[in-house]
Amino acid sequence: MKKLSLMIALVLGTALMASAQRYCVIDTKYILDNIPEYKEAQSKLDAVAEQWQKEIDAKFLEVDKMYKSYQAEQVMLTDELKHKREEEIVAREKEAKDLQKKRFGYEGDLFKKREELVKPIQDRIYNAVQKLAAQRMYDFVLDKAGGVTVIFSDTKLDKSDDILNALGVKK
Repeated sequence: MKKLSLMIALVLGTALMASAQRYCVIDTKYILDNIPEYKEAQSKLDAVAEQWQKEIDAKFLEVDKMYKSYQAEQVMLTDELKHKREEEIVAREKEAKDLQKKRFGYEGDLFKKREELVKPIQDRIYNAVQKLAAQRMYDFVLDKAGGVTVIFSDTKLDKSDDILNALGVKK
């Protein structure tokens, strides 16, 4: 009986604590889709990406032509000329791959362009979320756009430092 009473008290306490936290849900995809500047920025990004992709495709097409030409002439070339042509093909292919990485790789030109065009819009949204959370006293703001993600939480609820202390990590 004592265990049952303790269990009921524990469940009720947990339920009261959970209900004391205020939260809301937002959909950032919906918000972004309804901001004209975002649509314009996305169009610019798509155009730039398409242009860069055409440039890269042209370089790979050139490498392909060089390779096919080499294969056709290979039997008539000396070993020295074969080696030279192979090096040229490899060098051109490396140039094309390097350009592809420069344009589309991690922190490449497209990433920087996206940051230049989209980040200010995302920052405005984040600031608006923070303002709304402060005005309406929300502890959490959840984003349902890409699964549920916490994009704001009240700092008094963040127990990360306590966890670090428990692990023996000093800040």
